[in-house]
Amino acid sequence: MDRISALRNIEDALAGFEAGEQTLPELEREVQGILRTYATHFDEGLSPYRATGEPAVDGLIVVARSRTAAREQITALVSEPGQFDVKKVE
Repeated sequence: MDRISALRNIEDALAGFEAGEQTLPELEREVQGILRTYATHFDEGLSPYRATGEPAVDGLIVVARSRTAAREQITALVSEPGQFDVKKVE
C-alpha cells in the first residue's frame, strides 16, 4: 500500500464515521489497521509489536525488525518504561 492509498483509505474511514456507519472504536481499529498495513508494506522487514506491562508502555505499538529492536524503541520512547514485554501483533 502506498501513501496515497493509505490516505484515501483513512479518508474513507472518516467519511464512514461521519455518516454514522461506524462507532469511534470501529474507526480507531480500521485506521490502526490501515497504518499497520502501510508501515509493514513500506519496508517488508518490519512488523508491528505491542508492549504489555507497566501503564507507561501498556498498549504501545512500534514497528520494528525484531522483538529486541521493538524493546529498544519502546525504551527510547518512554522515559521510565518499567517492566514490560513485547509481542508481535498478528
